[in-house]
Order: sequence, then C-alpha cells, then structure tokens
Amino acid sequence: MKLKIALIICILCLIIQSGCRTIKTDNMNFSTIQQLDLERYMGEWYEIARFDHRFERNLVGVTATYELRPDGKITVINAGYKNSFDGKYKESTGKAKQPNPNEPGKLKVAFFLFFYADYYIFELDKDYEWALIGSSSDKYLWILSRTPSLDEKTLDRILQNARQRGFDTSKLIWVEQK
Repeated sequence: MKLKIALIICILCLIIQSGCRTIKTDNMNFSTIQQLDLERYMGEWYEIARFDHRFERNLVGVTATYELRPDGKITVINAGYKNSFDGKYKESTGKAKQPNPNEPGKLKVAFFLFFYADYYIFELDKDYEWALIGSSSDKYLWILSRTPSLDEKTLDRILQNARQRGFDTSKLIWVEQK
C-alpha cells in the first residue's frame, strides 16, 4: 500500500513538473509588471477567459480569491461549478508567495504540497480592475476582472496585448459568469 502511494506521488510530481516546464520561445514576451500593491490585489477576481487545462476543465463561474496572510504569503482560493451553475461546486485552496520583491509581478503558486508554479502578472489595470495572467510558458493564460464581465473596448485592448506578447488568443475559452 505504501509503495502504491509513493508511486502515485511520484507520477503526480512528474505530471506537475512536465506541465509547468518553461517553454521560452523567441517570439514570446513574458515580462511582468514592475509595481504591485499586494493589498490592492487581494480580494475576488472573476475569470473572464483562460487557456484550457485539466485542473479547470469544464468549470463555469470561476473565481479566484486572494487573501494576504500574516506571514506575508497569500491564500489562494479557486472555485467554480462543473459544467453549469447547477453543477457540483469545486473549490481548491492553495498558497502563493512573492519570491523576489525586485520582481513583484512574478509570483509562485502551489495547490499541491510544495510544488510551486509560475504566476506572472503580465498586465494590470492601474485601478486593479482587470489583469492578464500567465506563466513562463505559453501554455497558460488568464484574463481576470473584478466584475463578471468586461466592456468590449477593455477586452479588445487586453487581447491585443496578449497577441503582442505572442499568445494565440484564439485558444482562449470564454468562461460563463452569472
């Protein structure tokens, strides 16, 4: 039994590591914001769009809530409903940290033990109303907003910024929100 558990953990580690592998290409821009007020960033964000990945597949009404902890780390609560708002509610709690204060837009987030993945804030509205999030890989991209929807002009600007960074925005999944 212990061997099976150890094997499962090893397989999960390999999957997580391969899924988070850095893929830097010449045409990608992974630069992040240069200033971040963590306290202003805290709170609830609605997921407007995302690239498809297994840990959020078929979720609607997705939100990410960030809470600053006394130790300086951040509690991260991702939540959503499976397939529809009548579906099963799913919630995952993780933690995030800012490893280098000189690079405030580069955070690390973990939902499984101590396996941290990149959480890059590429773009952030001056009023902290929307954000373009990714990683050091072209596999991940999110558009977050303080409200369940964004106006067309703002959304067009965010999509243009993502394309200029080298992301294929046609791969975005638009998340249904209430």
